[in-house]
Amino acid sequence: MSGAVHAPLPGAASRGTAARAVAAVLAAGRTLEEAFATLPGEPLTGADRAQARALAFGALRWHHRHRELLARLCDRPLPRGDRLLEALLSVGLFQLHDARQPEYATVSATVEAARWLGLGRAAGFVNATLRRMQREGEALLAEVTAGPTGRYSAPHWLVARIRRDWPGHWQELLEANLRPPPLWLRVNAARTSTADYLASLAAAGMPGTTLAGVPQAVKLAEPVPVADIPGFAAGLASVQDAASQCAAALLAPAPGMRVLDACAAPGGKAAQLLEATGGAIDLTALDIDAARLARVQENLDRLGLAAHLRVADATAPGEWWDGEPFDRILVDAPCSGTGVIRRHPDIKWLRRETDIAALAARQLLLLARLWPLLRPGGQLLYATCSILREENDAVIERFLALQPGATLVPLAAPDWAWPIEGHGWQALPGAADTDGLYYALMTRQRV
Repeated sequence: MSGAVHAPLPGAASRGTAARAVAAVLAAGRTLEEAFATLPGEPLTGADRAQARALAFGALRWHHRHRELLARLCDRPLPRGDRLLEALLSVGLFQLHDARQPEYATVSATVEAARWLGLGRAAGFVNATLRRMQREGEALLAEVTAGPTGRYSAPHWLVARIRRDWPGHWQELLEANLRPPPLWLRVNAARTSTADYLASLAAAGMPGTTLAGVPQAVKLAEPVPVADIPGFAAGLASVQDAASQCAAALLAPAPGMRVLDACAAPGGKAAQLLEATGGAIDLTALDIDAARLARVQENLDRLGLAAHLRVADATAPGEWWDGEPFDRILVDAPCSGTGVIRRHPDIKWLRRETDIAALAARQLLLLARLWPLLRPGGQLLYATCSILREENDAVIERFLALQPGATLVPLAAPDWAWPIEGHGWQALPGAADTDGLYYALMTRQRV
């Protein structure tokens, strides 16, 4: 009919939105979360929004492999700098790999997404590329997975680093990074028990499991939106990985203590410290990013907790410290994030090997600047979400060599974690389905 408007196929907008988000990571160096927060056009809602996020995270998780596939699938190189077309093809390849809907529907909807994105001239190219993958995918996959980059969908430098640092576990670590993460909750022991909360989850059709040594940790059998978590709005539970929940017990503050959380956002550890002590500690929570610190306030408000929040650089205590020493200090240091890649697959694109030394230097600086703020006899817990030795036990080794007043406190590692000889312990992705976190505890000697 003359003047009729073409209606895009169902799923075209979600695929196109996913491609825009992936392209923002590849071209502009944004995180996926930043990309979704700043995408142009009408925001998706409901199932379409959830699908767009799942497609973007999946495509980026496998994009190193997809790039090697595209080099073989395309008769001509992709136009230089055309990250949007590359991202859309990656979304389509992920869907063919994921196989949650018929392949013909995946191809058709991805072609339609090209038109939705204004890439109409490339629609035939998208169609031909994906159909060739349908025909030749088995042989091409065998070819690209013969090498580590294609097999583990990770940059060569990261594969080499993990292999060097974890020679007995490197393959399982890289494979764990390719699996979607679970949803771990922290039960608020000040308001309910883990047993009672598990019962409420079961009644809601959301069975959960626990983890030895982490009494408030509950893993849901299937992830759900935060709004659907029973008792979340009422503060009965919070989203926090099980390995991350170990910080409060390791730092072990007592009521009345003065405590510093030096890099507090998004606030899970700060909230747990307050929950564990009934709010009876004097907690200062710092973060250099005001927007991230606002998330800490939101979390505390939901839980009915209070702390002193300061937007400040932890390495410049002269600008914010009142001169009164702390009994406990938590340094959850900025790091490479190599222990949380399955949650943030953009890390594989945003991190460079040259970043690691700079991060380690920053971590050592944090320890050096914050150590004088610790009361004699007090304790400092160093934590990262990295699995790389250069950011973890190597930092502690250097700090101990420079600070004779620091003594390492021996920590017994949980059964599911790896003890580091003399320098704390490391949780690894996949071992107990936790994230990868490192902990080392030090005490300041009394004069």
